Amino acid sequence: MQHRSLSRAPGWRSAPLAGFRLHALCLALAGISLASQAQEAASPATDGLKLDQVVLTGSSTQVSKMKQSLSVSSIDAEQMGRIGATNAAELLRSVPGLRSESSGGEGNANITVRGVPLSAGGSRYVQMQEDGLPVLLFGDIAFGTADQFLRADYNVDRLEVVRGGSASTLASNSPGGLINFISKTGKETGGSLGLSAGLGNRLWRVDADYGASLGQGASFHVGGYQRVGEGGRPTGMNTESGGQIKASFTQKFEQGFIRLSLKALNDKTPSFMPVPVTVSGGQIHEIPGIDPRKAFFITPSLARDTSFNKDGGWTTTATRDGLHVKSTAIGLEGSLDLGGGLRLDEKFRKSSNSGRFMALFPADNGSKGTASSFTGTLFNTSLDDLGNTFNDLKLTQVLQSGAGKFNVVGGLFYGSQNVAQTWFWNQYRLSMSGNNAQVLDANGNPSSAPIAEGWSTWGGCCTRTFDVQYTQTSPYAALTWEQGPLNLDISLRRDEQKASGYSLSGDNANKRWDAASQKTIDYKVAHTSYSLGGNYALSKDLSIFARASNGVSFSADRLLYGNPLDGSVPVALNEIDQQEAGLKWRGAGLSVFATLFNARTSESNYEVTTQKFTANKYKARGLELEAAYTLGELRLSGGATFTTASISASNDASTVGKMPRRQARVVWQLSPSYTVGPLEFGASLVGSGKSYGDDQNTITMPGYTVVNGFLSYQINGKTTVSLQANNLFNALAYTEIEGDGHAARALNGRSVRATLKFDF
Repeated sequence: MQHRSLSRAPGWRSAPLAGFRLHALCLALAGISLASQAQEAASPATDGLKLDQVVLTGSSTQVSKMKQSLSVSSIDAEQMGRIGATNAAELLRSVPGLRSESSGGEGNANITVRGVPLSAGGSRYVQMQEDGLPVLLFGDIAFGTADQFLRADYNVDRLEVVRGGSASTLASNSPGGLINFISKTGKETGGSLGLSAGLGNRLWRVDADYGASLGQGASFHVGGYQRVGEGGRPTGMNTESGGQIKASFTQKFEQGFIRLSLKALNDKTPSFMPVPVTVSGGQIHEIPGIDPRKAFFITPSLARDTSFNKDGGWTTTATRDGLHVKSTAIGLEGSLDLGGGLRLDEKFRKSSNSGRFMALFPADNGSKGTASSFTGTLFNTSLDDLGNTFNDLKLTQVLQSGAGKFNVVGGLFYGSQNVAQTWFWNQYRLSMSGNNAQVLDANGNPSSAPIAEGWSTWGGCCTRTFDVQYTQTSPYAALTWEQGPLNLDISLRRDEQKASGYSLSGDNANKRWDAASQKTIDYKVAHTSYSLGGNYALSKDLSIFARASNGVSFSADRLLYGNPLDGSVPVALNEIDQQEAGLKWRGAGLSVFATLFNARTSESNYEVTTQKFTANKYKARGLELEAAYTLGELRLSGGATFTTASISASNDASTVGKMPRRQARVVWQLSPSYTVGPLEFGASLVGSGKSYGDDQNTITMPGYTVVNGFLSYQINGKTTVSLQANNLFNALAYTEIEGDGHAARALNGRSVRATLKFDF
């Protein structure tokens, strides 16, 4: 299908964002500057947001947050323990400006920033990294998102998140931002052993890590976890099983260092899909017997599923395996001082990624929600190969002169990403029960067979296998100038991508792969991105900054529908233009980071469940706030994002002017904690205002507040026992709904776990 072109949206209307205007920010700047100058002589500022911490992510020069013209947040290992997140996506919900819909389980989360749309699954505009290299080249591969192959365990030293900024030019497919999980390296000697158990739900988990110096500049770190359990919902069986081990060895020498890293991940976790609901008057209603916080339809009655594989044979899989991911990786990193202010930095990693995605998606909600059964489509997708190879080589020259300090960077990123999957989705009829649903035949009797094989599911649309390799070559350059309190930087990136491979559809009548349907993939696509920013320090505790950027996200498998991909027609791009301005301030125990933003997005997309193409333009603007406060033993941190967003152009004219789906006007976070001797207790609250579940704005998803609580007691200097509760008050928090209103997905209900941790 050829998308008709969309003209550039008209100029920004003066849509209200009450109380948040640029002149208001300028007045606040003036007031804070005077307060900062008055306090500067009295006492040193408290750095609650770690504004003096050097930024490693999305930056061409290693300077502190206070000197960077970036909106960046960091969370260290201690803070992660307080948040009480059970996976990486839940952890990201505590980052201001970042929208992380963690309702899918351990993987397949939907992640975006600052009003940038969530029109496709995964994280199309945000790149997830481990130690500065992408986990996957694309963030929105259907059934193969980056968070599936990443685990936040004791190996993580800290998390850095950049929203907007130079993410467009210092990484690929990341115009919205960068999420970088930075690993421990053994720089500090010591380790931990943690034993966790579920209270009220089945969970057993052991975490451990240790790092130390080996002498003569050498150090190592090793860590990982193993677990078994139900996996976030009362599934009634062990749907969670597996673990990870990571290790690194670092050798420092006079001119730099070299590091070898290894990773092995083999983990099975349940995937949570939307569940049947009804909608009336634009409001979502539960169906009796199905609690969206707890429902799970992979039951002993649906124990096995047989699918057609890429080689033309049959594969039978245990459905309780759910999301099964396997990843092995080897990485090399080094830095070398060449003298004369010249430094060489090299990062390399090769990963083998594969697995299977299995989850049951409701194709309907029965008969207006009153029927005793519904049709479920089993998304049985084989992740045949998602392996990749990445290399980032960078030269940095520092020059000092009377005109200031210049930092010149030239780099080359190379990436090779395989995307090979096989889809075969049988349909089953299931009893309308969120607990121990039974498989039924067409007449409503107990059965173990599908009511439709994948050949005929949704008209035979989705029996397919494909194998495509994407290679990306991206030279980039950056120039930073520092003179006194002023820092200016400019950067450019040229992303050039080549795709080659094939896709096949099923010969549904003869039940085999249709050789005549083979589609050849052979095309090239390119884009040049830019970013220009400046930061000015009004004092050591107050800085203001501004930035303008343009960036692109290339699509992968989501292009395999519709237009030919043999190079005969142009390939659609997903592009963002952003402007931002803000301040960083600290004083009297309080730190504040405030950013005004304006983003315009142009994209095309295909939705598997609705089988519809969309081509939209979006605009969003707002205010992002992050703050931290300390008063004695009381600690408060949090943030809020205020957004006004709309669809400014579309191939569906009826959606123009409407709010993008799932975009709330206000999203907020708050994490208070208090220490009394050996006892510490606190909470992590995440809230969202109401939003619309569809681009027509006919279905309202109500606002919510989810509270995670924790309590820890230090038995002695090395031993701590803690309780952590996720969704303590069992809030019903919808994160998405199908456009026709037949199924919706919500965050998991309450779960509690206890941990005994030994530090050594």
